[in-house]
Amino acid sequence: MDSMKWLFPNVTAPTWMDIMVAVALCVFGWLFQHFVLKKIITSSVTFLRKRQRNFQATVLAQFNNAIRYAFMSAVVVLSLSSLLKVFLFTHFATKNFVLSIMVFFAFKGIYDVLHYYTKKPLELHNDEEQNVLLPFFLRIGKVLIMILAMFTIASFWNFNLNGFLTGIGLTGVAIAFGIRDTLAHVFGGMSVALDNPFQIGDWIATEDQKIEGTIEDINLRSTLIQTGDKGLVYVPNSYLVNKPIYNLSKREKRKCELFLYVAAENEEEKLRNALSAIHQQIYLHADTEKDLIHVYIDEFYQASYRVLVRFYVASNDTAVMLSVNQDVLFAIRQIVYDDKIILADQANDC
Repeated sequence: MDSMKWLFPNVTAPTWMDIMVAVALCVFGWLFQHFVLKKIITSSVTFLRKRQRNFQATVLAQFNNAIRYAFMSAVVVLSLSSLLKVFLFTHFATKNFVLSIMVFFAFKGIYDVLHYYTKKPLELHNDEEQNVLLPFFLRIGKVLIMILAMFTIASFWNFNLNGFLTGIGLTGVAIAFGIRDTLAHVFGGMSVALDNPFQIGDWIATEDQKIEGTIEDINLRSTLIQTGDKGLVYVPNSYLVNKPIYNLSKREKRKCELFLYVAAENEEEKLRNALSAIHQQIYLHADTEKDLIHVYIDEFYQASYRVLVRFYVASNDTAVMLSVNQDVLFAIRQIVYDDKIILADQANDC
């Protein structure tokens, strides 16, 4: 006890009764927080969820541990106050320490909420369209909360932050030069999030077709893409920003285009009838777009014509598109055979 007089000059040696009271307070506090406080919070969360207030319920659930730990810390401080006969909550030597503990748990609760929504960002909104920028803001928010908590606690102890901030600024400049490539990827991720060209679950492809697959996750530095062969590719965001991206999931129909080369010796009337028959067969197919069918001669050569056949399939499914294209090819072959259309060799005329 003599070693504590420099901190608490008026402290006296506790009696056995004081020790028993302090221990009893700690035990009672633990039992209260474990069997009463915990149940109150759990019941409140259940009540809020039944009222469809999911956000408030989630926040309270994530604050559960922080509230209980802060309560137990207050009980321990109260029991020590009873033991030492000094009210530690307001004593000049300990009040900053107690405040620091309470502030720490308050910020910890906020951090836990942000951490929860970082892993489940879709629960923050009910829109069908995902907000890709939201996970970035949540991750940045976690860092800012830690920094704010550190500065708040430091202010209780009259810590001089000017030199500290100056050092951080100089260090940050030096680090920025060393990790400029990583920063490019991070800012690329921010650009991807702001432009929102794709979302998790979309099927995308780059212009050069080097990368094609389904978006699995979008992080600050890279985007995770699952390819058709179930491989996982981590693509730096700066690469995606500088490449044209096709969002194949947004298509509502697929284009089919093919060319038919017919000999110039075919009679004009016979060719017109054949092209009209091809157009009709495409029109009658159940899975084709009726208002976008092109069957015309678009180029001629010395001994042949080139016939453009272009139509759209009312589906984004590749298998459906290939099946319709196959049906059209068989129909074209039958029309050419029935109308006795003479075909030309593409290689000899082009």
